[in-house]
Amino acid sequence: MGLNVGMGEFVHKHPHVFDVFTHPVRRNLCCRISGKFKGLVSEEEGLVKDCELECAKRVKRLLMMSKNGRLHVHALRLIRRELGLPEDFRESVLGKYKEDFRLVDLEIVELVDKDENFGVAEVEKWREKEYREKWLSEFETKFAFPINFPTGFKIERGFREKLKNWQMLPYLKPYEGNEVVQVGACGGKNRYEKRAVAMIHELLSLTVEKMVEVERLAHFKKDFGMEVNVRELLLKNPGIFYISTKGSTHTVILREAYSKGCLIEPNPIYVVRRKMLDLVLLGCRNTRELQAEEEIKNGSDSLIRKAFAGNTTVGEWVVPILESFDNVNDHDDPGEIIDASEEFDGC
Repeated sequence: MGLNVGMGEFVHKHPHVFDVFTHPVRRNLCCRISGKFKGLVSEEEGLVKDCELECAKRVKRLLMMSKNGRLHVHALRLIRRELGLPEDFRESVLGKYKEDFRLVDLEIVELVDKDENFGVAEVEKWREKEYREKWLSEFETKFAFPINFPTGFKIERGFREKLKNWQMLPYLKPYEGNEVVQVGACGGKNRYEKRAVAMIHELLSLTVEKMVEVERLAHFKKDFGMEVNVRELLLKNPGIFYISTKGSTHTVILREAYSKGCLIEPNPIYVVRRKMLDLVLLGCRNTRELQAEEEIKNGSDSLIRKAFAGNTTVGEWVVPILESFDNVNDHDDPGEIIDASEEFDGC
């Protein structure tokens, strides 16, 4: 599971997420998802189901960005949660909307027909706002991106001029076609890389939390025609992308989408996931509600015995905890949690 602590210790440190109890028959320590956390999981599943049509639109946009109107289903599966897709999206989304998608084989999905209404990238909204509110010329905004450098970013001599030229550099936009950019031509390499930046920017804009693991982006390189080193490209554009290195994974976050660690324009799925994260981050800090639940649990052994005599109830899972659980200090600080929506500078 990738934990850097024992299972018993991990469960013990998150009483808001796991309920710990003694099995009425086997008399060993077990755990299950807490009622509050289980409720949030059910709420998220309901929201994902309700947003099925919106999910189909996201997939359609990704297909429109692809080189030949095709994507590998495996690549979509890797960012299923980021796109807000249900677990059975192959049947419930790709198989259901046959007027939009065609399954060529088990692992290839093809776009049936383009929709010109989806042919405008999300960054165009920002460009229109800059043009209208800041009275900038079309030449300055047509190919520009929002730039927010982190606090303490060192600006070297000549950097501002290079950035200004890059902002005005024309490039083939994500939905405008798949013409081959001559890398050897004047400015060809910069235009090619800027198109790749635009593709990643649009993909992140289509996700629920505006973030994706860096390694998973590599699975879209071939379908999107991005023959670049994705990690190097992200690091070359710190004003657009932020890379979180917490835990064992690297996550790229769209910098403009966050302010003080929170999504500027939250959506229902994001809100529910934040509530889940809040329960994890509470650690061992008890609330009055949790204490009340503990008293009820301790005073209802007979009810628990009735519920768990024999098989577990539907929708619940029970895991025995190692005997070393009893030696864990109740007041230890929570283990390191990967908080991908951590507060970062420059937003």
